[in-house]
Amino acid sequence: MDSKFWSTESALSPDTLGALMEARQTVRPRRLAGPVPSLAELQHWLASAASAPDHGRNRPWRFVLVPESLRSALGTSFTTALLERDATANAEQQERAHDKALRAPVLMLVVVDAQCGDPAIDVQQRIFSAGCAVQNLLLMATAMGYGSSLTSGKAMHSAPLRGLFHLGEHEHALCFVNLGTITSAKPPPARPTLDDYVRTLTADGQVIGIHPDIQTAP
Repeated sequence: MDSKFWSTESALSPDTLGALMEARQTVRPRRLAGPVPSLAELQHWLASAASAPDHGRNRPWRFVLVPESLRSALGTSFTTALLERDATANAEQQERAHDKALRAPVLMLVVVDAQCGDPAIDVQQRIFSAGCAVQNLLLMATAMGYGSSLTSGKAMHSAPLRGLFHLGEHEHALCFVNLGTITSAKPPPARPTLDDYVRTLTADGQVIGIHPDIQTAP
């Protein structure tokens, strides 16, 4: 990384950025409440998504805000999707499915388009770009003191949900982003160590942990 980026004039240091990343954690929708971010704050967070890696500059993702007036309709789509999967679902199960749409103060759907722009760019890269955009948004929320989480489920691919959001044939509902003020904090989760998820490729074709002699290219 160019050390000039981290000049003394910069308001953000590597340590500060690392602390922000460490602070981010999943806060379930039931532990989120008001006050909610202002429209200006939310717009600022969403603007940060635009700096996500985007092969071909397709912007293959978008965020769809779900206003309070349409939460019940979303809940109905969850309930209908449940009954399509299990016609024997009882009233309590249907109510739980419906209430999932009502919990988070701010709710938005992340949609990925598998074919916009250059069709040679596969859907995996598009989803990866969307994930980076979402992470930017979550880090901005964390920096401002708000809680966040991602939720999904079997209803994401259902006809009722796809119809409610008017999704095209090549569009995918990836997840919901939940935002709000944290009502009850939990201890930070234990993070995995580098040995849990970093490997080094060796000349003889083995894949081992971080090697003490490994060096980056000049």
